[in-house]
Amino acid sequence: MTQPSFATHEVFNQSPPLEDVDLFGIDRPLVEAVTFNHGGNAHVELEAFGRKWGTAEMAEYGRLANEITPKLKTFDPKGQRRDQVEFHPAYHELMAASFQAGLHNSTWDEHGKPAGGASEVVRAAKFYMAAQVEAGHLCPVTMTRASVAALAAQPDLLAQVMPVLGSRNYDPTFAPWPTKRGMSVGMGMTEKQGGTDVRTNATRAIRDGDAYRIVGHKWFMSAPMCDAFLVLAQAEEGLSCFFMPRFAPDGSVNALQFQRLKDKLGNRSNASSEVEFTGAYAVPVGEAGRGIRTIIQMVQLTRQDCAIASAGIMRSSLAHALHHARHRSVFQKHLSDHSLMQSVLADMALQVEASIALVMRLCRAFDQAPHDHLEAAYMRLMTPAVKYWICKTAPGFVYEAMECLGGNGYVEDGILARHYREAPVNAIWEGSGNVMCLDVLRAMSRESDAGTEVLQTLIQETAALTGGPAAASRVARALLQADNERTARLAVETLAKLAAAAALNEVYPPHAEVFARTRLAGDPTSMYGAADLTAEQARSLLARALPEL
Repeated sequence: MTQPSFATHEVFNQSPPLEDVDLFGIDRPLVEAVTFNHGGNAHVELEAFGRKWGTAEMAEYGRLANEITPKLKTFDPKGQRRDQVEFHPAYHELMAASFQAGLHNSTWDEHGKPAGGASEVVRAAKFYMAAQVEAGHLCPVTMTRASVAALAAQPDLLAQVMPVLGSRNYDPTFAPWPTKRGMSVGMGMTEKQGGTDVRTNATRAIRDGDAYRIVGHKWFMSAPMCDAFLVLAQAEEGLSCFFMPRFAPDGSVNALQFQRLKDKLGNRSNASSEVEFTGAYAVPVGEAGRGIRTIIQMVQLTRQDCAIASAGIMRSSLAHALHHARHRSVFQKHLSDHSLMQSVLADMALQVEASIALVMRLCRAFDQAPHDHLEAAYMRLMTPAVKYWICKTAPGFVYEAMECLGGNGYVEDGILARHYREAPVNAIWEGSGNVMCLDVLRAMSRESDAGTEVLQTLIQETAALTGGPAAASRVARALLQADNERTARLAVETLAKLAAAAALNEVYPPHAEVFARTRLAGDPTSMYGAADLTAEQARSLLARALPEL
C-alpha cells in the first residue's frame, strides 16, 4: 500500500549560503586598493586569510559567539572574588584566529616600534575581512594593538610588555600577564558624570611607593577579560594614564570589581563592563598630568579600526544582498536582473568601493607618516573625518541591504540582523560624530599649514572629477571660517567624500567619476538606487563587487 505524503511544499527559490569562499579573492575593490597602497606583496597571505575566514566554520563561530553571550562570574565556588568573564568556545576560536594572523600586533616590531612597509595596509585588509564574519571580538584585538602606541610613553614598561604582547599566541587563561604565552590590553576612560569629557573624571590615583592605588569607577570598561588596562585617573599632578594589570605583583587578583556587563544593542559577543577600583594596583604611563596626551595615541589607532570594521560590515552586507538577488527569482527573472534592484545594488557597491579605497588610503598614511610630513598631516586630519563618514554611513547601508533580502534579512537566522545591531557602535565608541567633527576643526586650527597642504592635495587629485572643485571650495570655506563649528558636520562629511573620490580615482578612475558625480555634484541623492547610473556602470560595479557564485 502506498504511504500517503504529508509534505506541504518543497523549499526552492532560496539563495544558497554565502560561505566557503575566499573573502579576499572575490573582492576586486579590496584587492586593487591593497595593491595600489603598496600591499601587493601580501596577496598570498591575504588569500590564505580570506579562505580561512570565508569558511562555514568561521561563520558558525560568529553566530555562536553572538547567540551565547559572555557571562560575568563575580565569585568562585568558595566565595573568593574573581570577576572573571566566561565565553562560549566559539569566541575563543575567533580570538585565536585573529591573534594567529597578527591583528593585535603585526604593525609593531619586537620593540614596539612601527613595523614599516605596508604593515598597516595589510593588517587593515585582514581586519576588514574579519569584521565581515564577526566584529565584536575585534574590540579587545584593536585595543591590544593600539595600546602599544600609548605604552611607548613609558619605554621601560613597553620593553617588559612586548615579549608577551608580541606573541601571536592567544592565551585566555586567568593568570598574571608575565606568565602567559600571549596577552590582551583593554581601556578604561569613561565615567558616569563625564562621558566624552574625561577631564571631569573623579577616579583617584594614590601614590604607593613607585606604584599607585586607584580608587573610583568606570562606566564603560572594555574589555573586562583583558590581562591589563590603560586607565585615566586623577593624580596630584592632574589627569594621568596608568597601566593596571588583572593581577597584583604578589599574584593576588587585583582590586577591579566588575559591577555588571553592559546589555548592549549589538556587539553581543564582546563583554563591556562597569567597574569599581577599590585600591587597584597600577603603574604610571607617560608624564604625570598628561594622561589625555598619552592615551590619545591609542585612541587614534582605535578610531582607524572603527572605520575599517564599519567598512567591513558594509561590504559583508552588500555581498549577502547581491548574492541573494542573483539567486532569488521574482516575476519570472532574478532579482538582480530587474533594473530597479540593479540600481540599488550598484549604488551600494559604489559606496563600498569608495569606502574601502578611502580606508586603504588612510592606512597608507599611517604606514608612511613616520617619514613623510604630508602623510602625517593626512593621517591627523583625515582619521576623524574618515571615521565620521564611514561609521555614520554604515547603519543606513545595512538597513538597505536587509531590505534587499526582504523578510529573510530581518530575522536572526541570517547575518544581516546582527550586522544591523552591530553597525551603530563604531560611530559611538572612540568619539561620537560631533567629537570627530571637533577633532577635524582642532587639527585645522593647530596645524593650519599642514591641513591646508592636505586640502590643496585633495583639490589637485579631484580637479578633473565632476563636482570635485566645487566640493573642495565648500570644504575649504567651511573649515577656515571663524564660526566653523556650526557647519562642521557638513564640512567634514564633504571632506571625507572628497577624499574618497580622490582615493578611488587612484585605484579605479571610472568609478571615481561616478562617485563624484553622484556624491559631490549638484544635489546628491540620499537614497540608494536614486543615483542616475547607466546600465553599463551598474554592471561594472556589480561585477567588481562580487563574481557570480
